[in-house]
Amino acid sequence: MQSIYQPAEDSYLLKETLKKFLKNKSKNINILDMGSGSGIQALNCKELGFKKILSVDINPEAVKHLKKLKLKTLKSNLFSNIPKSNKFDLIIFNPPYLPEDKREPIDLRRNTTAGKKGYEIILKFLTQAKPYLKKDASIILLFSSLSKPKKILSKAKKIDYNYELLNNQKLFFEELYVFKFSPK
Repeated sequence: MQSIYQPAEDSYLLKETLKKFLKNKSKNINILDMGSGSGIQALNCKELGFKKILSVDINPEAVKHLKKLKLKTLKSNLFSNIPKSNKFDLIIFNPPYLPEDKREPIDLRRNTTAGKKGYEIILKFLTQAKPYLKKDASIILLFSSLSKPKKILSKAKKIDYNYELLNNQKLFFEELYVFKFSPK
């Protein structure tokens, strides 16, 4: 059975950044919390007064958990089950962002591993997200210095995103970054 990703340093950095980012935003915006897991980001948005929040996760245990929290929830592998007609003002994603580590138990890898190199899921997400973004929409995305940030930012530029670093935190073995991406 796959466990639900529990909030850690990355989750709290994203939560803090999101609070600042949402400070003066309309409470009517459509928000997608991709890879919602424990629901920390969706609940943060709800506590800040936002009403139109969709939580999405690939993990059936997380989906059950999110529904118990009374969050509008969908089981989906990235955008696979999200209707094309859905458009969002903000997409939040704290993705798996680490390179594959064969020593890590397989059931935990889905929560942490973004692919062999640590960025594959992130690149797939950025590519798939574009048709789901409203005009002037933003993506708030967290990743690590272990995720090959230059590769991610280079790909983002190629697929017509502007980006800006909103926050970062140095940890013992890596640095976490929270970026805002917006379509050009």
